Formats: sequence, C-alpha cells, structure tokens
Amino acid sequence: MPKKRIVRIIQWTLIVYCAIGTLLYYMQEKILLHPKPLARSHTFNFTQPYSETNIALNKTDTINLVRFSAVDSPRRGIILYFHGNKENVEHYAPFVPAFTSRGYEVWMPDYPGFGKSTGEIDEKKLYTLAYEVRKLAATFCQDDSVIVYGKSLGTALAAYIATVKPCRQLILETPYYSIPCLFNTYAFMYPASIMSKYKLPTGEFLQDVEAPVTIFHGTGDWVVPYRSGVKLTKFLKPGDRFVKIENGAHNNLAQSDLYKTVMDSLLR
Repeated sequence: MPKKRIVRIIQWTLIVYCAIGTLLYYMQEKILLHPKPLARSHTFNFTQPYSETNIALNKTDTINLVRFSAVDSPRRGIILYFHGNKENVEHYAPFVPAFTSRGYEVWMPDYPGFGKSTGEIDEKKLYTLAYEVRKLAATFCQDDSVIVYGKSLGTALAAYIATVKPCRQLILETPYYSIPCLFNTYAFMYPASIMSKYKLPTGEFLQDVEAPVTIFHGTGDWVVPYRSGVKLTKFLKPGDRFVKIENGAHNNLAQSDLYKTVMDSLLR
C-alpha cells in the first residue's frame, strides 16, 4: 500500500475518532439522563395513597418528593427510594406496592428536571438532594427504621447517603461501579475517566457503608452489565449479600421469585 494512502487512512481515522469523541462528550447527559418533566400543577394518578413535599435546594431548584403511604398500621419504617434515569416518579410507581403492602412508607424524590422537580441537574445537586431527603426522614423515624434503596442511576446516591447517616439496610438494584467505568464498557477506546462529567462512584461510597448491604443484579442486564455489579462485591462485608438473578434484565428483577424471597426476608 502506498505511503500516502496509509497516511490518509490514519488522518481520517483520527478525524473520525475525534469527531465521535467530541459528540460523546457533549451528548453524554442526553445519553445518561432521560427525564420527563411535568407541570407543577400536574395531578398524579397513583393507585396508592400519597402526599407531596417540595424541598428547596436553592433559589431556583426545588425537589418534588412523593411520599407513598404504608398500607399496614403501625408503620414499619420508611424506604428512601432513589430511582433510575428515566422519566419521573410515575415510571417507578408500579414498584411501590411491594413495599407499602409490607407496612413501609416509600419516599421517592425526582431529580432536577425530572417530573415536578425544577432546576438544572448536576452531580453535586444529586448529593444535596439525597442529603435533604435523608435529613427530612430523620425527623419522622429513627435510623433503624430507615431503609435506603437505589435503582440503577440511583444506586450511587443510595450508597452515598448510607455513608452520611446510619440506616437499617442498603439495597442496590442493578448498580454500576462508577459512571466512567460504565461508559468505558460501551466506549472503551476513549478516556472515560477524563471525559465523563458525572463520576457517581458507587464503589467508592460502598467502602464506607456500615449498614448491611444487599445487591441484586441480573446476568442478562445489557444496560448496566452484570460484571459491573460483580465488581462491587470486593467491598461487601461479612453478612452482606450479592444476589445473582439468572437471565434477569435491567428492568424485570422485581418479577423474579428469588428477588421476592430475598426482599421478603429483608422487609420482614
């Protein structure tokens, strides 16, 4: 092959590489986050009783927290549920009855730009949101009555808040090691740790969690690969659990008999 042609191929390869890398950098929030905003006047049509609390983070950002009521009385405790990267609380409400039917309130905040929550999202605000929700929960019940639950995107927030204040249990569903690590799975040819605007280091937080930890991950998860969850097992303490759900995908673990059995033992 002529030398000039080789040089031209290398040049075009570099141009394409840089162009795709630039596109990934500026489009990463659209790839990672898929919010569905709602008008502040929107009325939720949930099947279970609920109330809403608005938490002001600053002059422009207000977090909408939906508090689903427990079915049984007396109430067993509160589950702080940090949801995934899609839409808003309405998308995750179908998972709530599994907890409220066991006597737990479920507190589910929407992230800035999701649902009725206002403001621009960034990593620092996500941590502040988690902190404010946990602080509010502390005014309603003792630490040993608070369970922190994270699903997908929300697993880093759940792990973070479990390091800030004690809780009865930390439960992570389809967690990732960190966002750069996750991005590296799909774009291994780029320096993800440098390019990623979000770090959300679940693994780093998990090292400092003193509460019992349970992780659920499916082997058929193509959104957050199973190996990403397995990577977190090195931070688990004696007594913590990693629950492997064969052929489980990213959004159907709650349908698994194994998931239901383990959850029943955790919430009993």
